[in-house]
Order: sequence, then C-alpha cells, then structure tokens
Amino acid sequence: MTDQANATFGGGLAGLINWAIGLCEKVPYWLIALIGRISVAGVFWKSGQTKIEGFVVNIATGEISLGLPKLSGSAVMLFQEEYKMPWPELMAPFAALAEHLFPFLIVIGLATRFSAIALLIMTLVIQIFVYPSAYPTHGVWATIFLMLTAYGPGTFSIDHLIKSKR
Repeated sequence: MTDQANATFGGGLAGLINWAIGLCEKVPYWLIALIGRISVAGVFWKSGQTKIEGFVVNIATGEISLGLPKLSGSAVMLFQEEYKMPWPELMAPFAALAEHLFPFLIVIGLATRFSAIALLIMTLVIQIFVYPSAYPTHGVWATIFLMLTAYGPGTFSIDHLIKSKR
C-alpha cells in the first residue's frame, strides 16, 4: 500500500470500513428524497389513473389525454366489492382525487410534509382494511413518507425555494 492509501484506510480493515462509511455519507439527501418522492408518487398516481376516465397522463407510454376527468364506472364497484370499504360512493372519488393531488404535490416538492402525511394515512388504511398481507410494500411506502415528513423534500423542491426566500 502507498502512504496515501495507508493514511486513507488507517492501515487496516477498520480504516477501510471508515473510508467506505465516509463515502456513503456523501450521498446527498436531496437525491435520496427526490428518488423516494418520484417513486412513491408514481405508485399512487397510477392507482388514481385506474379510477378515472378522461384525464390520462402516462409518462411511461407517452399517452396524454386531457379531457375532463370523471370517475370510472368500475371505481365505486372496486371500493364496494374488492376493498369492502364503507361509503364506496364517497370513498372512490375521494381516493381518486387524493391519488392525483398528493403525488403531484410530492413530486414538485410543494406542501411535501402534509402530502406525505396524507399518503401515509392512505397507506395505513390500505394496509389495515384492504391488503393486510402487503405489509412489506406498505412498509417501504411508510418509510418514505415518514422520511419526507421528518426531513422534508430536500433542496430540489419548491418547499426549499419558499423556505430559502423567508
């Protein structure tokens, strides 16, 4: 080993581990938050798209249809038959709105903490009442929402711009 490598790695395994940890600590929070925001928002956005007709934005396929949105005929039935939710006529449009509004806000980083709390509550409802066996997936979503609630969206967000102007 060269003298610089010995100094960097402390001459042993402990030094190598410390160097690797130091390298990991250089990953910027804004990047972690941005990837988390976009990833989890995509899940909810896609779910919301299944509940409406007329307003379709699918980045993966390039499909864009900006007609006036309306609840799909199967959305209420989904809440009634598969999800077994009370008040499906109320819950279906509310869920469709929430699955579009909050992911959009999270992606652009506006009212991120409040949007993350709203989607965390939706995740808990889904976990408890709809798909209780999907806890590994819901745990990942909850972790991202809790991170965004606790630490915010990072510097690559409208929330950060607003905060920096104050």
